[in-house]
Amino acid sequence: MAKTININIDGKEIQTQEGEFILNAARANDIFIPAICYLTRCSPTLACRICLVEADGKQVYACNAKSKDGMNIKTSTENIEVERRAIMEVYDVNHPLQCGVCDQSGECELQNYTLELGVDSQSYAVKDVARVAQDWGHLRYDPGLCIVCERCSTACKDMIGDNSLKTVARGADALDADYKANMPKDAYAMWNKLNKSIIGLTSGGDMLDCTSCGECAAVCPVGALVDSHFMYKTNAWELNQIPATCGHCSAGCQITYDVKHTSIENPEDKIYRVMNEWNYVSLCGAGRYGFDYENKVESKDEEAFAKAIEAFNKADTIEFTSTITNEEAYLLQKLKEKKGYKLVNNEAKAFKTFLKDYSGISGTSLYGSDLKAVHNSNFVVSIGSALKTDNPNARYALNNSMTVNKGAGLYFHPVNDPIINGLAKGLMSVQHAPLQEETALYLVLDLFADKTKLPTDVVKYLESFHSEKTVTVTETIKEKVVEIVKEMKVNEETGEEEEVEVEKSKMVPKKISKEVQVDDNKLLEILGADAKFMETLEKNLKKKDTFALMVGADLYTHPNSKNLARLVALVEKYSKFEVTMIPPLTNSLGVALICDLDDSKGSYTIGYNVKADFTLSALGDGDLDMPAINQQEGTLTSINKRVNPTNAALSYNGYELNDIANALGLEAENVIDYTVSLPLSSGFKAEKFDNLPNHYENDGTEVRGYLLDNISVKTTNEKVAKFSDKKMEGTIIYLANPVRQFTEFTNKTTNLDEIGGLYMSEEFLKKSDLNEGDSVKVKNDNGELVVKIISDNKIAGDIALLPTFDSKINSEVMFGSYRFATASIEKV
Repeated sequence: MAKTININIDGKEIQTQEGEFILNAARANDIFIPAICYLTRCSPTLACRICLVEADGKQVYACNAKSKDGMNIKTSTENIEVERRAIMEVYDVNHPLQCGVCDQSGECELQNYTLELGVDSQSYAVKDVARVAQDWGHLRYDPGLCIVCERCSTACKDMIGDNSLKTVARGADALDADYKANMPKDAYAMWNKLNKSIIGLTSGGDMLDCTSCGECAAVCPVGALVDSHFMYKTNAWELNQIPATCGHCSAGCQITYDVKHTSIENPEDKIYRVMNEWNYVSLCGAGRYGFDYENKVESKDEEAFAKAIEAFNKADTIEFTSTITNEEAYLLQKLKEKKGYKLVNNEAKAFKTFLKDYSGISGTSLYGSDLKAVHNSNFVVSIGSALKTDNPNARYALNNSMTVNKGAGLYFHPVNDPIINGLAKGLMSVQHAPLQEETALYLVLDLFADKTKLPTDVVKYLESFHSEKTVTVTETIKEKVVEIVKEMKVNEETGEEEEVEVEKSKMVPKKISKEVQVDDNKLLEILGADAKFMETLEKNLKKKDTFALMVGADLYTHPNSKNLARLVALVEKYSKFEVTMIPPLTNSLGVALICDLDDSKGSYTIGYNVKADFTLSALGDGDLDMPAINQQEGTLTSINKRVNPTNAALSYNGYELNDIANALGLEAENVIDYTVSLPLSSGFKAEKFDNLPNHYENDGTEVRGYLLDNISVKTTNEKVAKFSDKKMEGTIIYLANPVRQFTEFTNKTTNLDEIGGLYMSEEFLKKSDLNEGDSVKVKNDNGELVVKIISDNKIAGDIALLPTFDSKINSEVMFGSYRFATASIEKV
């Protein structure tokens, strides 16, 4: 753990961690140092050099220089001010004077710093080159506006892991030679680099090949990268920012909905874009672009409401999804207690059961860690989650650990993922067969648990997988070789040169083979790990001291989920790993903690965003309309065990669940009146909604809502079951979504236009007689579907994906509880 030290900045004594970048230490203590290129969670690029400071009398870059105990720092000197002004003058050279129509105007950092540093004249000039704007799909890149700060490429590499952007040659004339002698040194170095470069695509094509998160446009300080849907739609200062929480996956990302009136003729609010605190949290493409999923209702339909009350009086079951707020989940629980309804939510029920089984060994109601611990670790293991699509922020945390912390890790999953495989050399992917998640967890225990504390029967079981085997290894040794060479030497007696033979020796490499006894771990064989797995792992583990384990939904629905939950608890208890569980959907954790869930439905069911005998729907396709999450006030419980507030970005004129609850005997003016009543026994706090904050501090501290209390619970014994080495074989399908899709709500949005179908890798298609666009029948004992094939370059291998986001494809019919199934795939 880093040591706390004292440093002095501009006469102010502050505390920070030894080795922390000076810029981060200053920001955490509200001390301003100008910086354009640096992003808090990323590696320094030294592209702008404007963060110059003087540390102990030496001029350094605050983004790259590390804090030392007792260090004395000045953020401004006469020489630094000259450098900074010259740098800003250079940034303004040939920058187009189109601020009036630039989408970034009003929130442009180039504007801000030009004014901040008082640039009111220009001392430098260079011939400009043609820089044509480029359409990159969901983004537009204008190199004429680009200042090559590299924030876009750095965010793509260090935050997201797509590595889709890089600097490429601009093709400009060289700078006048006199500038090098006459300009301030750092200003010249920055300008020389800027003059040579623009941003390009690593793919070498003309379209971005990435997961389309839009983070590059979010971090762009100027108008060079803009979301295509936002171009020329509004001025930044006209927008009203509504702080909220993203409602698409369980990451619970902090966002702001930027809204204003729709048009001169239509005064109703419209969402124009979604923004985020990009220094502290990254958004996926669903969060950034999937914002217009509101349910537009003109007025309250009294007739439909009366039918809803009639249906509730008739029903014995309420089935619902986890794309609801904590307050709505609480209302459903209160209705269960009052009217005796069964509450059915299969994915939340599976997660709730998994948590309970885990608690039997852990002694706590919740897992112990969060994504911040993953970010900060340098060795990460992921089991049971298709990270890229299940929870993109979990993937970003993994990537940040690999890149910024120079970390390593293990990714266990049956679906081969080229995006995950490309994150870092130190990340080892183990593509095991479905049903082998227990084996993976036993391997983690075997490799990392403290066996002096691990239960004896578990230690003995692990030992049973080990044996010794003899292998032949080749190694290189140095061997002394003596050879006779002829040399010309002077004869001392005659004084004449003559040829003589001389012995010379040298060490030469020689390969030898020998037999050695080595450990043979059958767990590795069962999982299909690479032959050099242990050798590579030992290399990757060097200097690693902070460990994180992420587990996901494949485990919660596994036939042996109880044993898996207990194994996860053993890993957490007897190794250095901090455990984070990835909730399956938006508010699965909140629902699991609030609702007493049932296994089966009764005879008449009310569906909330689920098709049923009577359907309440925020999608606008039911018997009574409901508001979508972007039209509601309430709270959502995130993967980080934080209860985060979300606000209504858009109006809603229809009935809400609270109206139904009141008609059935509950009493609350607004649904957020229940925020203070969320169950304390599950870790919630008696906090009023209006008192919940939603922001980050300058040091990155998350000040959003509140953290759940991790309640102590009674433990059972620590026994775990042996696993079966049974493999799921044949043609395998997996219940998962493509990038940027999660639910029918993301599917409803304008900018996320993925098509539902059977997603197959290019590799899978080449080996079959199938082609993209073919209609196929997918069939097994559970049911059958006819769908079209979609070629997906974001997956590899021989497992096809069936999505859940498209309501026209009833994918769940093909599966039991587990996310994998075998099926035949035949061309129609």
